[in-house]
Amino acid sequence: MFKLSKRSLSRLDGVDPKLQDVIKLAIQYTNIDFGVTQGLRTIEEQRELVAKGASQTMKSKHIDGRAVDVVAYIGSRISWEANLYDDIADAVKMAAEELGVSIRWGAAWHINNIVEFDGTMQDASDEYVALRRSQGRKPFMDYPHFELS
Repeated sequence: MFKLSKRSLSRLDGVDPKLQDVIKLAIQYTNIDFGVTQGLRTIEEQRELVAKGASQTMKSKHIDGRAVDVVAYIGSRISWEANLYDDIADAVKMAAEELGVSIRWGAAWHINNIVEFDGTMQDASDEYVALRRSQGRKPFMDYPHFELS
């Protein structure tokens, strides 16, 4: 079983308590270790991320403490492999369901509350990609991102 580091816990400071609780429970359910890379963000930080293309909006839920970004670990190595984030999202879904919290995931933007999705989070992500392609639009895959919905 994994647990959040002191650094990850400190990055939850200022984040909505319901989202903190979901992330703290999800780390107990996941089969993939993860840490929190960002919670609360200033308007200035958000502006810089939009300017760099790392974010698409100034209406980020990070600004009001309603979003977190995580990073997957394989041992001590950071990994950005999509399948790891699908597994983390499954754990977040399980925790959110248990706590009665509505969560949106950045790799399945079309689903307002992943708890209500009948299937794995990989299925949800695949569905989002297919939807965007059917619309002639590029999917915006933000695998590390979870927000209150």
